[in-house]
Amino acid sequence: MQPSSILLLILGYFSILILFSYFTGRKNDNTNESFFKANKQAPWYLVAFGMIGASLSGVTFISVPGKVEGSQFVYFQLVLGYIIGYLVIGTVLLPLYYKLNLTSIYSYLGDRFGRYSYKTGAWFFIISRTVGSNLRLLLVADVLQTLVFESLGIPYWLTVTSTILLIWVYTYKSGIKTIIWTDTLQTFFMLLSVGICIVIVSQDLGLNINTISGFIAESDFSRTFFFDDVSSPKYFWKQFLSGAFIAIVMTGLDQDMMQKNLTCRSLKDAQKNMFWFTIVLTVVNFLFLVLGLLFTEYALKYNIDAHKDLLFPILANEHLGLVVAFSFILGLIAAAYSSADSALTSLTTSFSIDILEIEKKYDVAKQVTIRKRIHLSFVFVSIFVILLFKYAFNDASIIDKVLKFAGFTYGPLLGLYSFGLFTKWQIKDKLTPIVAILSVFTSILLNLKSEDWFGFAFGFEILIVNGLLTFIGLVLIRKK
Repeated sequence: MQPSSILLLILGYFSILILFSYFTGRKNDNTNESFFKANKQAPWYLVAFGMIGASLSGVTFISVPGKVEGSQFVYFQLVLGYIIGYLVIGTVLLPLYYKLNLTSIYSYLGDRFGRYSYKTGAWFFIISRTVGSNLRLLLVADVLQTLVFESLGIPYWLTVTSTILLIWVYTYKSGIKTIIWTDTLQTFFMLLSVGICIVIVSQDLGLNINTISGFIAESDFSRTFFFDDVSSPKYFWKQFLSGAFIAIVMTGLDQDMMQKNLTCRSLKDAQKNMFWFTIVLTVVNFLFLVLGLLFTEYALKYNIDAHKDLLFPILANEHLGLVVAFSFILGLIAAAYSSADSALTSLTTSFSIDILEIEKKYDVAKQVTIRKRIHLSFVFVSIFVILLFKYAFNDASIIDKVLKFAGFTYGPLLGLYSFGLFTKWQIKDKLTPIVAILSVFTSILLNLKSEDWFGFAFGFEILIVNGLLTFIGLVLIRKK
């Protein structure tokens, strides 16, 4: 696929999103209630469908299929754990958030513990989401720069700046109200892309609807459950329990994901949203693994040197024809920007409500003005973070580590919410930031050294340890 054709596809794609923004925002009264909560009028089925795209970044779009060669379907053990996590969100966290009528979910920490705990939770989210979301966007921007913009003579900094400004254009007015609709559209494009790729590569392998399930079952790459080695990161219970806690923390305790749930008309609608979101997300993740298996088998059959994160891009753009190449680009930008636009809006919300407390300090007109400035400010923060890591730390291993460590900041949120929900103790609120920071650094140290010290390598379950350390620290600073 020619770079000029891909550029036209990207421009056309953003034109559609901007058009959606116009129609969703033309009757908007431009209030913060609309920007932050969509006036609590969002249809639950649109929220559920759109959350699929927001939960799957461009990195997931590339990496999950690429993992199959080395890890088979081990990732699906983690996905099965998500189901338990989403059950907890629907039955424990959503009732709490709706009862308190929250705009930012971190307001709960202020009500439960005090100002320092509240600010700690909000800052941990802001830092983690700012770093994590923008580094994921960086990795996708690298792919698009290589495929498209480099050959057209467009510099990397201009690619990144233009992309993020386009996201700002279609989100600045209506915020979450627009994103619910654009994420629905982007999820559709992403799933369409995956479906087309599965059909075409299946046909190239000589498979049809009657034979594909048997082919998958017989493949060496489809092994899903691992119970034989407790110390292995693939061990089922490690993956399953990690998946449950990852879902609770990175969905239920994440302003980005919960802000969409809080736009539903009622708690009942929000719970229906979580129920169907869980089912669809499980199926979608399985389809990504199926796609990875088919791609891996295809590469082996035709002796193509394509592995890990390069598997999908190389096969799509060099071996499987124009339709798959088109589908790959479409799915990649849909997955990347559906998570990036919601991150921009949630960061604006959290900083406005949690850090500046605009609802408490200013009149309505001033609130809107400040919110718009914050929204634009996060555009420039995003550009700065991406370019900083691109030019100052242009090392894939460093970026991977920073991306992983950004996830450690969710551990203190797990500890804080668990302590708040399952105990009645009060704490010495001013010490909460110290407990949270120590928990993060202790977890990072354990993650780096545990294999040398104990012969045990932590996987995703380090998140549970991080939350437990925070919980113990809060016990130690409880008021007598």
